[in-house]
Amino acid sequence: MVGVKSVPSPAISADDRSHEVDHPSSPVAQFGADQPLRLDCGVDLSPFQIAYQTYGELNADRSNAVLICHALTGDQHVANVHPVTGKSGWWETLVGPGRPLDPKHYFIICSNVIGGCMGSTGPASINPATGKVWGLDFPVITIPDMVRAQAMLIDRLGIDTLFAVVGGSMGGMQVLQWTAAYPGRVYSALAIACATRHSAQNIAFHELGRQAVMADPDWHNGGYADQGIHPHRGLAVARMAAHITYLSDAALHRKFGRRMQDRELPTFSFDADFQVESYLRYQGSSFVERFDANAYLYLTRAMDYFDIAADHGGVLAKAFAGIQTRFCVVSFTSDWLFPTSESRALVHALNASSARVSFAEIETDRGHDAFLLDVPEFFDISRAFLQSAGKARGLTAKDG
Repeated sequence: MVGVKSVPSPAISADDRSHEVDHPSSPVAQFGADQPLRLDCGVDLSPFQIAYQTYGELNADRSNAVLICHALTGDQHVANVHPVTGKSGWWETLVGPGRPLDPKHYFIICSNVIGGCMGSTGPASINPATGKVWGLDFPVITIPDMVRAQAMLIDRLGIDTLFAVVGGSMGGMQVLQWTAAYPGRVYSALAIACATRHSAQNIAFHELGRQAVMADPDWHNGGYADQGIHPHRGLAVARMAAHITYLSDAALHRKFGRRMQDRELPTFSFDADFQVESYLRYQGSSFVERFDANAYLYLTRAMDYFDIAADHGGVLAKAFAGIQTRFCVVSFTSDWLFPTSESRALVHALNASSARVSFAEIETDRGHDAFLLDVPEFFDISRAFLQSAGKARGLTAKDG
């Protein structure tokens, strides 16, 4: 066995969030001037680093590696205590002992994306050329840039082929980009609640969030770090607006309805009279403790730019022509952010390219966030797909 293991992440105070930006409590892969990351915007990013976590062990023939790609507000702490919030990993419903992605069987990798703020180089990092925070001087990045950086990390870990690449939402976009850019390196792909490009509606919601951040007087044209402040109010509003899109009307009604918050009568003020108001304010205030405002701008813009078909003459099937990767595409009936119609379009393109693909639309009222929640049917489908792919791959019972 190859002894590559995760490093425990002890919880730290939220006041030390800035420490995690450049000196994270997770492993870091550093790339010097001789290994620049060529960005779609035409800039060579160098030097740069990628922060990541691993779970389990790589088997002798290095065939059981699984890459998890995180969503917009996620990070590498998929199944361990978060070093800033002290909370459990964000996908412990899917990753862990007895779960579909069990570290006893797989070597699981999750990295913070380039442009993020939990240890991978991004706008919150120190620009080595100036000794100051990058801010808006950081080059605009794309989903393909994120995947190229991940490929460099996978190379650094000595892995040629990934058994599976798994992700939902922005993570699902990365999964699809991996299969299009590195088809020979991905044996199986589990793409969840995602699309091959952002809709006009999704771009509009992201622009709403970005404008909320930029309208905060503490934003200072992206230079708030030099002022020793953070645009908490604008970022909180952006998070509140985005969080609404992650839920469904049915889920909001089931959880909150029109119930009052700690009172029987309205206050006839603009206090949080309703439970749903209090919930959204909590989501906003807790988010700003762990996320950088400029990183939010950069990552939402990366999602907006994503369009796999654009690089193939507008024909999506050409992006997957001749691909041997096994696909499983999953959508949820109440997800209006990435509706099932988007997944069906992907499946049709994969069918047209003669790819091996299975598709499942799961009935739930939990909205886009369903992939992060306890949805047994989703777990069963994921487990069956991975086990089937593992059998075809020749993984032993212990490996997968």
